[in-house]
Amino acid sequence: HHRVLLTRIKSMDLMRIRPAQGRSTGCRQDRNWNGDHKNGGRKEEERSRKTHQYLHLRTPAPTNHRTAWPPVSAATMPSQKIESGHQDIVHDIAMDYYGKRLATASSDTTIKIVGVSSSSASGQPLATLSGHQGSVWQVSWAHPKFGSVLASCSYDGRVIVWREDPASPNQWTQAHVFSDHSSSVNSVSWAPHELGLCLACGSSDGSITIHTARSDGGWDTARIDQAHPVGVTAVSWAPATAPGSLVSNSPSDAVQKLASGGCDNTVKVWKLQNGVWKMDCFPALQKHSDWVRDVAWAPNLGLPKSTIASASQDGTVVVWTVGKEGDQWEGKVMNDFKAPVWRLSWSLTGNILAVADGKNEVTLWKEVVDGEWQQVTTVDPA
Repeated sequence: HHRVLLTRIKSMDLMRIRPAQGRSTGCRQDRNWNGDHKNGGRKEEERSRKTHQYLHLRTPAPTNHRTAWPPVSAATMPSQKIESGHQDIVHDIAMDYYGKRLATASSDTTIKIVGVSSSSASGQPLATLSGHQGSVWQVSWAHPKFGSVLASCSYDGRVIVWREDPASPNQWTQAHVFSDHSSSVNSVSWAPHELGLCLACGSSDGSITIHTARSDGGWDTARIDQAHPVGVTAVSWAPATAPGSLVSNSPSDAVQKLASGGCDNTVKVWKLQNGVWKMDCFPALQKHSDWVRDVAWAPNLGLPKSTIASASQDGTVVVWTVGKEGDQWEGKVMNDFKAPVWRLSWSLTGNILAVADGKNEVTLWKEVVDGEWQQVTTVDPA
């Protein structure tokens, strides 16, 4: 029986942070390449099984301030251990909109739904979702206006949309299975709810697919071929509101943009124009010297700029910013972590960035004067 040590921060002000996943060269994308990568993956997994045992939740101390983080330190963020129930490595975790349920994705091909609360010492197993035929790399919750809907992607090349029966809590069915990719699907991300029930998927086959639910129950699919020719590692939606706006005036005004990262070491921005997805940054954003592991588009509530953070195998996190539409993106290396950086997550107000790296640390960063970034705290999962 295998358990995994992960760190998870739960807060009204933190959207999501997917932790360091016990992988070095053995990541989900590596499975499609040469034998050396595959062997490296197996060796790394064996180390992970020996050294990682639990899920950890970190909950900041209560605060009356909903729009900014309180002063945080490891001492104010008590740890909560949760038994995952998986039989193999856990690759991803995602908290639902209300922070009450945790979805976990594992190499044992299943997804687990666990109930979490501050009053419970450990998680409550709620459901096991079985349907994939390979390792499950990532899970993503849709906005609750669409009901309890979860998407998962796998090495088997499929994306499954799961829906909970509103009349039977914890009873989940496969609402739809997408088999549009010829290789491992590495990342899934639901669009802002203003755009409808819309899911972006990035694959090792180099393409990105965007699936949009229709009112008749069917789905429309758009495709970005050769988005990153040697493999897409991550996708992240832009906020639906334009920079500087607090709300979108109408659904037709909603911004439809995506950021993606890939094995070509680049970050790219895509925009839906006249029904076609086109690249919206020229040239591609290049400051990394190795694979981009994650991209995260920051919320821009009232802010006059767009911001994307990218994390790389090269150990760096780059923060990309742009002012008005049509300007060039500018990138600044936030920090060199001296280890692969796996995951990024912005606070709901877009002023705090959480970073999970290969040293099994989660650190919180805040922008200070002159565009510099300062570490707020380290969240120790031990």
